[in-house]
Amino acid sequence: MIRKNSAFIALFLFLSTACLLQAQEQIAIRPSPLAIVSAKYKDTYLKITYSQPQKKGREIFGSLVPYGQVWRTGANEATEITTTKDIFINGKLLPAGTYSLFTIPDKEKWTIILNKEPGLWGSYNYNVKMDFVRFDIPIQPIQGIVYEAFTILIDQKNNKAEISLLWDKTKVVFPVDFIEPKL
Repeated sequence: MIRKNSAFIALFLFLSTACLLQAQEQIAIRPSPLAIVSAKYKDTYLKITYSQPQKKGREIFGSLVPYGQVWRTGANEATEITTTKDIFINGKLLPAGTYSLFTIPDKEKWTIILNKEPGLWGSYNYNVKMDFVRFDIPIQPIQGIVYEAFTILIDQKNNKAEISLLWDKTKVVFPVDFIEPKL
């Protein structure tokens, strides 16, 4: 009986050790790392989750990211915007929820798209019928700075914020208004 238990314990220890060793393998670092930016106003939380592709000496807009085509606005999974309460984006009401952020870059302006279908990989399964809101924003060339990594920033002042999309020498900014709670 002791011999059977010893064999069982030895097998258990062997399998446990193998599992632990496998769990210790280093996770591969993504070439386009995950990034999250957020803002909070009273009980409203805004979070943007995206991946940061790198310039790596490449021509970005009009080449790597073609003009006039839907772009996932980052790398890997489509960028997602989550808000816990209703907000206004560029003057348009956006109900609480999670949305995919797509853009259509062009030389002079970008079309910003908030799509009701989250959890997409890239823009491969983008469905225009799921668009919740679209609006155009002019680009702002950046002088003297080159953003190596695609970057999203939220600049917040009280119940107002600006979301900036920055990459290479291009900047696109659109406003967010947090709704004041009714008392």
